[in-house]
Amino acid sequence: MSFFAVLFALILEQARPLARGNWVHAALQRWARWARRSLDAGKPHHGWLAWSLSVLAPTLLTVLVHWLLWQVHGLLAFAWSVAVLYVTLGFRQFSHYFTEIRNALDDGNEDTARELLAQWRQVDASELPRSEIVRHVIEYSVLAAHRHVFGVLVWFSVLAALNLGPAGAVLYRMSEFVARYWTYRKSLPGDSASPALQQVASRSWGIVDFVPARATALGFAVVGSFEDAIDAWRNYSQQFPDEMVAVTARHNDGIILAATSGAVNVRLGGQVLKPVFSPSVPPAGAPVEELAMTDSTPGREPEVAHLRSVVGLVWRSVVLWMVLLALLTLARLIG
Repeated sequence: MSFFAVLFALILEQARPLARGNWVHAALQRWARWARRSLDAGKPHHGWLAWSLSVLAPTLLTVLVHWLLWQVHGLLAFAWSVAVLYVTLGFRQFSHYFTEIRNALDDGNEDTARELLAQWRQVDASELPRSEIVRHVIEYSVLAAHRHVFGVLVWFSVLAALNLGPAGAVLYRMSEFVARYWTYRKSLPGDSASPALQQVASRSWGIVDFVPARATALGFAVVGSFEDAIDAWRNYSQQFPDEMVAVTARHNDGIILAATSGAVNVRLGGQVLKPVFSPSVPPAGAPVEELAMTDSTPGREPEVAHLRSVVGLVWRSVVLWMVLLALLTLARLIG
């Protein structure tokens, strides 16, 4: 049933996407804020308590609801999976910025593209040349697709196979959310997460995203230029071996970007944009300082045509994942 749950959720999300700043996001913010204020006393063990309450408690609640609904009727459990996937999975949570920036660049309106990029990521993009606008849009979009689609699919598929329902989707998205939110909160005077809590959240997110990041990179290699993607992946891992051992979120992102670079033959990585703090609008996705690689990858200079190539790469990866889910679902039904 995993295939049909994902399919229904994607169709529903395309037809009626959740608006940015929706009630689910607001509820998660309140939950993470309450857990931090209640348990974050500045020590590592307090950080683990706050992280466990923020991430594992919603995950276990999701499992409990799934089991209770399954005892009543299988269709209710299926509807629950679709509902959870609807709020954790989907392109429309970020794709409108990508589309608007691409349209602005197609029209030659680079100022509008810079403004949209700055609004999306809360960064200073006022002096970016055209190629760098494209480069940053590719990086942010690919990582957003990973966090909102492919990473969710990995954890959902694994835990659903263990009869834990949509718990994997909640575990993945909550891990990403608290790591981003608590990092953002350090910019707010008098209401910031302690360094210990931020370190726990960042470390945990790196571990949770370890396998999904490599699954996404492998998927891009399969549906793109396989040899070039694997070669870029290998070169990046050899360039930063210490980060690979430490299992950092930055290294996970770097692997995805390196595979993307090789898969569509585009230069990625380089100077990171300067964040612009906005108390009312936290950036969507990972903190900006962790998105880009400090060294550029080989490849062609980013052009608007690469944006279309990235769209094709992502959608082919979606098809690949749906085929794999369909085969797994069929195998479970036959078995």
